[in-house]
Amino acid sequence: MPELDVQRPLAPPLMIADAAHRPVEEVAAQLGSGVQGLSSSEAARRLLELGPNALRTHQASGWAVLGRQLRSPILILLLVTAGLSLFLGDATNSIVIGVILLVSVGLGFSNEYRAERAAEALHSRVTHRAVVVRDGTAQETDVTALVPGDVVHLAIGAIIPADMRLLTAKDLLCDESILTGESMPVSKDPAPVPGAAALGDLTSCLFMGTVIQAGNCTGVVVATGGRAEFGRIALGLGERQPQTEFQLGLQRFSYLLLQVAIGLTSLIFIANLVLQRPVLESLLFSLAIAVGITPQLLPAIVSTSLATGTRQLAKRKVLVKRLVCIEDLGDMDVLVTDKTGTLTEGRISFTAALPAAPGISAGELLTLGLLATEADYAESKGSPVGLNPLDAALWASAGAAAFQPARYERLDVIDFDHLRRRTSVLVSDAGAAARIVTKGSPEDVLALCGDTPASVQAMLDEEFDAGSRVVAVATRPADGLTAIGPPDEKDLVLAGFLIFLDRPKATARASLDRLAELGITVKIATGDNAKVAEKVCDELGVLSGGTLTGAEVEVMSDPELAAAAREASIFARVSPEQKARIIRLLRQSGGSVGFMGDGVNDALALHAADIGISVDSATDVAKDAADVVLLDKDLGVLAEGVMEGRRIFANTIKYVLMGTSSNFGNMFSAATASVVLSFLPMLPGQILLNNLLYDAGQLAIPGDRVDKEQLVAPSHWDIGFIRRFMFLFGPISSLFDFATFALMLFVFDAVPGEFRAGWFIESIVTQTLIIFVIRTRRVPFFRSRPSVGLVGASLAVVALGVYLPLSPLAGVLGFDPLPVPFFLALLGMAAVYLVLVELAKLWFYSRATQQPVLPKPAGVRRRGRAHHISRRAARFSTATPGHMLHHRGPGGGTGQTGHKGPHPRRVPGR
Repeated sequence: MPELDVQRPLAPPLMIADAAHRPVEEVAAQLGSGVQGLSSSEAARRLLELGPNALRTHQASGWAVLGRQLRSPILILLLVTAGLSLFLGDATNSIVIGVILLVSVGLGFSNEYRAERAAEALHSRVTHRAVVVRDGTAQETDVTALVPGDVVHLAIGAIIPADMRLLTAKDLLCDESILTGESMPVSKDPAPVPGAAALGDLTSCLFMGTVIQAGNCTGVVVATGGRAEFGRIALGLGERQPQTEFQLGLQRFSYLLLQVAIGLTSLIFIANLVLQRPVLESLLFSLAIAVGITPQLLPAIVSTSLATGTRQLAKRKVLVKRLVCIEDLGDMDVLVTDKTGTLTEGRISFTAALPAAPGISAGELLTLGLLATEADYAESKGSPVGLNPLDAALWASAGAAAFQPARYERLDVIDFDHLRRRTSVLVSDAGAAARIVTKGSPEDVLALCGDTPASVQAMLDEEFDAGSRVVAVATRPADGLTAIGPPDEKDLVLAGFLIFLDRPKATARASLDRLAELGITVKIATGDNAKVAEKVCDELGVLSGGTLTGAEVEVMSDPELAAAAREASIFARVSPEQKARIIRLLRQSGGSVGFMGDGVNDALALHAADIGISVDSATDVAKDAADVVLLDKDLGVLAEGVMEGRRIFANTIKYVLMGTSSNFGNMFSAATASVVLSFLPMLPGQILLNNLLYDAGQLAIPGDRVDKEQLVAPSHWDIGFIRRFMFLFGPISSLFDFATFALMLFVFDAVPGEFRAGWFIESIVTQTLIIFVIRTRRVPFFRSRPSVGLVGASLAVVALGVYLPLSPLAGVLGFDPLPVPFFLALLGMAAVYLVLVELAKLWFYSRATQQPVLPKPAGVRRRGRAHHISRRAARFSTATPGHMLHHRGPGGGTGQTGHKGPHPRRVPGR
């Protein structure tokens, strides 16, 4: 293969299909590259010329946000209402509605655009790395910095960062289902593919977004970003994502409002026609009622809540890849997590080499362990990159300094996989006969070594009981072999054990207690030996509900495993497929299951969970599969995220309950009055102005305080609950509207302008102040204090609502001055109204808590091919990673795992 010629200009873009048909040397030559890769200066020049390896899927677009605002059915109704007013010659009303339209669009746009900008800023903090050869040396770089001609090393679990032509491959299998739909992995080989072939038949190439399922390889980058096959598809799909439970709840809520609006407006329109009112005037009023019953700024409230939440979570080192996933995080009541870095410090250190064969010293055993490293230490000049944590700890040990990689020639390697759980290398020492060295989990390596002596087993058990992580090393002569495969891993002789230690984290106990207080049951899924996991849990005072091993999981049926998984606290030596199966069965039990992992073997489980959680230091495939990325792998940080998710949902529901009940009450009052009175009780523009003022004041809700009891368990959308709330508190609001009508007609003998002014003020005062009662189940102000922002915004809206009918704009808005006694009566009615609503609230919640608690249906997250393409595209962007009030306690079940007793709980303080 040619050496790099840095002076050679980059040839015209090479199509991946052409690269597949041509020899490796020819492709590398056209790309101006070679075995030494590119120089740093040449890579920088190409990056400047071609741009980053990015799809730009996470850039906030003001025009896109504005387009979504203008497509809102509510705003379309406003436009129709304004047009009809203008057609009827009512220019004043048309102008008022037009101003309301502009303000509504402006508020919604500013809040949603701020939310998108917040999401973009968060995505830019999550990075993905690749091992690339630059200046002849392997080094790590961001995937967005890759350019055509870069030589990249890839291993099992890697997501292919660009379209690439294979240079070398070893036992390489790729999952290309995201592109081709083919579920079976495809074998890859550097040999050119003759003739024309479909995308799935280009076996000499790797495609952006696909995943290495087995083996390792080296490839040269052919196409990046939107020029790659994956990039073209992803850009065509745009940002399509599956709906979360939060979004589905909003959708069901919208259907409820639509049904109420259609029923009420149809009734009003028909009644006015029967009373022989003008058709256009009746239609205009009916449309205003339809708009008035709808919480116009609900999208803005939701966007503000989510944007506020993302900023708060970012301060707590929690990054959410999609804003709507915040609610899913708060919804979690079962967490399955790995052990390393969550319960332990995550800083694995090599502590000892314990020989188990005569004539082998501790130093020789360490050397064998270093030889059985997946990464090529010869090519990396003795300092391998891209190591797994155990190998990294081995190479960082004091004894590794004496290792002389130049003495050894590595002839072949069988990379680690999660089925074999071991790595094997074929090496020769200074030209001597070749030797196989195998390193892996003790159970799997000992199975290749014949009978295990009792003394060796006792040594191993002692280390497991001490909570150590143990790696076994075995070897045998391999005369005459120049390559090896899994069948050659046989007749090995145990050399000894490499001992590692990962101490329990000092903060883990407090974090577990806090999660328990939030109603979250924590379960451990680990590749470690069961005794090691149990030792860590015992040191942290965790009351275990039992342990399931991978071997036990394998022989269980789904019903048996579902029952056992609900009970068990630890899943040890489980494979990636077993983790995903456990997650799926836990979800079917009715809980909302989160999974936290950071390794290649965690990707399947992350996809299977309701909420996938990873960390910034995780492998790319794990970060890609996750919904939430933690900048600090700490369960305490996760607890903060859960609380924030629940706080956001609680504040969103405050607005929903307030808006639906008060709007329904006002519109029911307007509908009734329009039939009884000889004039319209409120003009369409006045209805919309009232609704807009009220909604604008509620923009402070996202920053409101939330009572502690609303955070101790997940809450979900319950449309039946919202409907019952609306039909109780809406009519209460109407009672005081009717009292105001009687006051204006029979006491003050009001003309239409006075009547409308009186009802406008009473409506603004009562429906705005009611937030302080509805926002909490406690006694307001005394036992639950609102935020300063909400108090200020509400009082400002009340003051403006009272001022407008008395202001110079009163005539334009259709209001007449009111007598002073009216305001005294208003104070009395408002006080009685608030007391009555407080009593109704106590009665309502006393009945609501007796309702059966129904689990939310599983399977909310529907993940198809388009979703996975859109989601994986996020890692190649310039902003790279994009039942309501029914409470549940900790998830549980009655299944057994070999012992009797109640469902395992975390015991605080133990």
